[in-house]
Amino acid sequence: MDTIKAEMRNPAAKAKQLRRAGIIPCVIGGVGLKESLLIQIDQNTARQLKRTKRDGSKVDIQVDGKIYHTLIKDLEYNSLNDSIVHICFHVLDAGKKVNSVADIMLFNKDKVQGVLEQIQLKVPHAAKPEYLLDTVTIDLAGIPIGTTLTIGDIPEFQSDKIELQVDPGSIVLRIRDKKRAGERPSEENTEAGE
Repeated sequence: MDTIKAEMRNPAAKAKQLRRAGIIPCVIGGVGLKESLLIQIDQNTARQLKRTKRDGSKVDIQVDGKIYHTLIKDLEYNSLNDSIVHICFHVLDAGKKVNSVADIMLFNKDKVQGVLEQIQLKVPHAAKPEYLLDTVTIDLAGIPIGTTLTIGDIPEFQSDKIELQVDPGSIVLRIRDKKRAGERPSEENTEAGE
């Protein structure tokens, strides 16, 4: 889904009534706009957005023939009735850095020989819109026991186009030996008994 279609929303329309009719109220805001745009998208488009994107993901929105390059700032979701309540988008300015968050996705967890400990799930960063990262994937196949991976070890975060907003030495994941991980509590008990 590269571009989603939206319509301008009547400011007098009640959000609850729109949602009952299968329409999700949204807003596009940001410094590049004179005033925030009240828009609406259909429920199916909103659900597809929730499935394929996350807060910080880039989304192009077409409204009245004009394309707005945006980030999802906040997707408000009600888990009690499995419904999307509201989506807030932030318009991007091509020449200016924007704060965002990249999700760390791990693949082949089942191939890890030791105990996997994921410490960092999201990496806050700033970049111009064309360099923003939505998701960074790490393939765990073949990574040996004893590995400690930091943010600075990940190639995507080594770019001079990305400004990290956390210490590059922050640990993303560790893979420890199953025996050592299992023995730890008993070692602590032995030390406490001495």
